[in-house]
Amino acid sequence: MIAVALRNLRHRPGGFVATFLSAFLGAALIMAFASLLDTASGADAASNESLVTTASVGGGWCLVIVAFAVTSTLTLAVRQRDQQFALLRSVGATGPQLRRMIVGEAVAVALLASAVAVPVGWALGRVLVDLLQNTGQVASTVDPVFGPIALGAGFGVTLTGSLAAAVATARRTAAQSRRRPRPLLRRIGAGLLLLIGANCAVLTATLMDGKGIDAMQTAGQAGIWAAIGLALLAPELLRVVTAVLSPVVRLFGAPGELALSGPRLSSAVMPVLLFTGIATGTVYMQGIEDRAAAGQIQPAYAQDIQTLNYVVVGMVTVFVAIMLVNTLIAATTHRRREFAQQRLAGATRGQVTGMVTLEGVLITVTGILGGLVASLFTVLPFGSARAGRVWPDASPAAFGIVAAIAVVLTASALVQTARSTLHGPATAAVRA
Repeated sequence: MIAVALRNLRHRPGGFVATFLSAFLGAALIMAFASLLDTASGADAASNESLVTTASVGGGWCLVIVAFAVTSTLTLAVRQRDQQFALLRSVGATGPQLRRMIVGEAVAVALLASAVAVPVGWALGRVLVDLLQNTGQVASTVDPVFGPIALGAGFGVTLTGSLAAAVATARRTAAQSRRRPRPLLRRIGAGLLLLIGANCAVLTATLMDGKGIDAMQTAGQAGIWAAIGLALLAPELLRVVTAVLSPVVRLFGAPGELALSGPRLSSAVMPVLLFTGIATGTVYMQGIEDRAAAGQIQPAYAQDIQTLNYVVVGMVTVFVAIMLVNTLIAATTHRRREFAQQRLAGATRGQVTGMVTLEGVLITVTGILGGLVASLFTVLPFGSARAGRVWPDASPAAFGIVAAIAVVLTASALVQTARSTLHGPATAAVRA
């Protein structure tokens, strides 16, 4: 089955683009931050401390987000191939054989993506060192190093995340029973992550009260853990939003009915929620810090933390935005056959496009509301600890901008992909 896996990669490369892109970008980010540890080994004491802090905090945040992104994208890609797996089972393939094929594909994609990511990770690592040097946190005499720590972290995290996702998904896919998997483990995981986020929020509001800029470390983590926990609850959140908005959606006639009766694209909610939650939490946390620090003498490491905050969240936000578009395109492209069947049943291209647009509205509303809740795990405790007030004195304009970006990314990815998928005769798409 390993040979079958390699032939799948060679003859069906389009089916692995989404997984490859997530693994590639994730490996590049991890390598970039891990390379700071390679650089720190030959730096002076002060530079070493800044490099290790940036690598540890930034790399830790990226590791969590990247591992989650790679796992969710690979799971989506494998679950979209139920028809192929059913055909293989019908010709005698066993469960263990299918599992080996899926794991083999995942490992091959992860290895290729990690290898291609090496020059990008090297370049990003140099950018990080240059940025730290420009802000005076690292001596100008320190030369960037891209060594074994960067390569080991990049390949290790990507391979481990891909392998874990492949094994978990393969067990479900290769099973003979067609029953839906129980969501208990997913919900337990979501609950644990939300508890970790809540714990970080409590620590920020209590132990970090009066600690100044240091409170940003725990406050930022609170929002990230909460965002991932809520992202795991995407199916439940989407059902609630759909139930609430269903009367409005039905006002749009046939497209609305199709949107409500179609599959629930909960996997598409995850990147929207992560993007909104992380971006909103960081923007407002930094705004609170800027107002609180105005006219005050800051500790020497304050610039380190501020720079770290902008760099880390900037990179993570860009990665999550790409993941958002990547996931939506993969999920929509897979529905070519479904769209064709709807057209053969009497739906027009415009009605199918309208259906996708309304689904995008449900996805975006769910993701934005979930991200807003996740951001409160950061904003409220940090406002209490840094400014002495739980609800910060801040304009909603920043959240509006973040939400608008999420809307544009989601709408463009869904609608444009749906339109390209609808090209050609429906009969040909059904036979494909």
